[in-house]
Amino acid sequence: MKLEDLNFDEKMSELGAIIGEEERKRGVLIPALHQIQNKTGYLPPEELQELSLSLGIPLVEIYSVASFYKLFHFKPRGRKIVKVCFGTACYVRGARVVLDSLSEEFSVKDGETTKDLAMTLETVGCVGCCGLAPVVTCNEEVVGEIDGRKLDEFIDSVKKE
Repeated sequence: MKLEDLNFDEKMSELGAIIGEEERKRGVLIPALHQIQNKTGYLPPEELQELSLSLGIPLVEIYSVASFYKLFHFKPRGRKIVKVCFGTACYVRGARVVLDSLSEEFSVKDGETTKDLAMTLETVGCVGCCGLAPVVTCNEEVVGEIDGRKLDEFIDSVKKE
């Protein structure tokens, strides 16, 4: 069968007959969660309650789906997301010291956000820059081979708005 032999409108119509209204509502759940988080920066309880009512999906189910994915967040996050790589190479080369230094400097623990919402500190399994270990990121910027001097420079750059 060739691609041009397929009638996509007919196939979609058949699919629509198979998939009920309930499945269609569930099908928009993840895109809706993305839209809420893109708008607010996290998933506020009142927005999830409203989503539950509008889709007719129990709130507990929405929380179950959202909590399954590490991408979704239930608390406000900082304008700068600082991630310390805890992959094997980074960990062996001092990632714990880097995390502890950042934690002490900004008075936050792994997974927490500063009170002024300037920064969120997280650990990640691997950034994929093992040859540059230890590695940290700030939003999209990757900084490798963190030593004492580079860590001080990194901290200063994070503090700047």
